[in-house]
Amino acid sequence: MQEQAPRVLVFDSGVGGLSVAACIHQALPGAELIYLADNAGFPYGNKPEQVVIDRCCQLIAKCLQQSACDVIVIACNTASTVVLPHLRAMTDIPVVGVVPAIKPAVACSHNRQIGLLATPATVRRPYLDELIREFAVDCEVTRVGHPGLVCWAEALVSGSEPPQARLDEAMAPLRHSGVDTVVLGCTHYPLLLPWLRRSLPNVRFWVESGEAIARRVAYWLEQAGALSAAETPPGQPKKVVARACFSGPAPEGIDVFMAEMGIPVAVVEGNWPGSE
Repeated sequence: MQEQAPRVLVFDSGVGGLSVAACIHQALPGAELIYLADNAGFPYGNKPEQVVIDRCCQLIAKCLQQSACDVIVIACNTASTVVLPHLRAMTDIPVVGVVPAIKPAVACSHNRQIGLLATPATVRRPYLDELIREFAVDCEVTRVGHPGLVCWAEALVSGSEPPQARLDEAMAPLRHSGVDTVVLGCTHYPLLLPWLRRSLPNVRFWVESGEAIARRVAYWLEQAGALSAAETPPGQPKKVVARACFSGPAPEGIDVFMAEMGIPVAVVEGNWPGSE
């Protein structure tokens, strides 16, 4: 009898979590993915913590009522800073969050000059100070929290390229600091890498969290005895993303955008769950 494929729920406020979903799909091509985006609440960075907590928990609870999942991934840095304890209190399903990859960035850097790109909300979080004190005490960390980056990443779905001149202006503090390593502290930012590289051509290392999250998902599936089913047997096709659900209207062209990222989607649902 064929072993049932495990199911992984990937949650974000918009399309940034697709960068994480792509890493999970690459590492665990036999796993079934559900992508859930609260784009009606986007962006999270300018919202009170309790609003973010309530929206995340309510949407994820509704999704779990429809589809049992083996692992939940909060592929949003802002949400991960506040919602994880609340989610873990409401479900026994393993919950994986994302934090800025300060520790691996320190391991990469040669000149001990590290840049951190994040949302304005993440840049201000006390937990970021703790990460830097714990892992980067001998480094100079230049933080850039720019509100435009996530919006430019979202606009990629519709084919709008980021304004390079404005992005160059936003990256000026990192150029002036001479950083050789940049932490992409928001899951939206890997989508902007081609433009970020043009803006900061001297940066040697770009560090994101997607692969680390995929490894953590694999760990939890192994603990549940479901890892082998998440790995596609030789000769078998990779699974597509089962559903991509958006709390607001589905972004036009999202199916094409996901296919180009290597994560084709079977069903796209806008204004989800629709019963509100």
